Amino acid sequence: MEQFTPKQIVKELDRFIIGQNSAKKAVAIALRNRYRRSMLPEELKEEITPKNIIMQGPTGVGKTEIARRLAKIVNAPFVKVEATKFTEVGYVGRDVESMIRDLVEVAVRMVREERSKDVEASARKNVIDKIAKAAAPQRKSAYPDLSDKELLAAVRKEIADGAVDDVVIEIELPEKPKSQQLPGGMEINIMDMMGGLLPKRTKMKKVTVRQAYKTLLEAECEKLVDAEAINAEAIRRAENEGIIFIDEMDKIAAKGNTSGPDVSREGVQRDILPIVEGCTVNTKYGPIKTDYILFIAAGAFHISSVSDLIPELQGRFPINVRLDSLSEKDFVEILTKPDNAILMQYTELLKVDNVVLRFTDEAIAQIASIAAAENENSENIGARRLHTIMETLLDDISFNAGNLTDRVEVTVDKQYVLTHLDKTIRTLNLHKYIL
Repeated sequence: MEQFTPKQIVKELDRFIIGQNSAKKAVAIALRNRYRRSMLPEELKEEITPKNIIMQGPTGVGKTEIARRLAKIVNAPFVKVEATKFTEVGYVGRDVESMIRDLVEVAVRMVREERSKDVEASARKNVIDKIAKAAAPQRKSAYPDLSDKELLAAVRKEIADGAVDDVVIEIELPEKPKSQQLPGGMEINIMDMMGGLLPKRTKMKKVTVRQAYKTLLEAECEKLVDAEAINAEAIRRAENEGIIFIDEMDKIAAKGNTSGPDVSREGVQRDILPIVEGCTVNTKYGPIKTDYILFIAAGAFHISSVSDLIPELQGRFPINVRLDSLSEKDFVEILTKPDNAILMQYTELLKVDNVVLRFTDEAIAQIASIAAAENENSENIGARRLHTIMETLLDDISFNAGNLTDRVEVTVDKQYVLTHLDKTIRTLNLHKYIL
């Protein structure tokens, strides 16, 4: 994290997200403050908590993407939850503590993958040996003149080179124990509770060499890594580096109503409050403190406003940023500029079927114009409108591609856009005359 200054974080976000500079700046400062806090003396470190952020803006303008990309930049544990999925204690539904348990699960998976990579070379040799012994009788016909020892060596080489990945073999594989769901969303694993006293169950299965390799490699890596060290590191990362994105926050903002579903909405806010303030949540990997987790809340806030949240919760989100609706110019840039630009995605997809797409500047401008007009005249769904338009525009090309042996170049110009989006354009023109 130390190599990323706020300006560099914004530059990284600019690679994937167009505009929304105030939101990018806010999250970049929040992320850098985490590094600054980590460099302080222990007694001072405990006094400094993250400044949580609340983002206001219509759907499809980049709220979720900013938070997700932020977590990817520093490889931090990240979960996205919807506030509407939670219910007040006493009602049927998910309790708010489940978001912390989900974060810990993500952290455990991240740390386990890292530690598994460290021991993969050692585990790989054992796995290839096991598969070679199971596959050797079937491969005897391919090497009739070799001794048993030479046959095993030959099969080992085939497995290592991936030459027999699709060969079906019968081999003993470990069975994954099933977790039991407890009330409140917590899961327990009986095998874990017994501390490994019970032997792990195995079963003879007919699978391909590729499937056997993947399953056995996971099991072998699990033996070589220290589970307790993984859990401790995962808890530490979740506590100090975790990011929780709470979407649809506006849907639980009750506007002075004290009856009906709004009672539960305010109850959810009061349940979220201690999580955001800082408390200890019990998980199957151990207790986790939520004091230093960064919370980013988001919502459209069309009907309600941030001030409709209970005052205590408002105070826990001191940074309030507003994201702008996307303009026609923004749509042109979204289509062409980001590393994951929409036009690039469709071009690469169709290239698989030997179709080379080219878009003229006039065509791109026309697509952006139609997207902006549709968002203005119907529901504003932001950049997601471009996917709707692109699917309609390339419908015929996508359907007819697939049987081509020779490479075909297709140029999408303004006339092509007007012809294939004629129905959409006529609907937009009709809206002009409806009062």
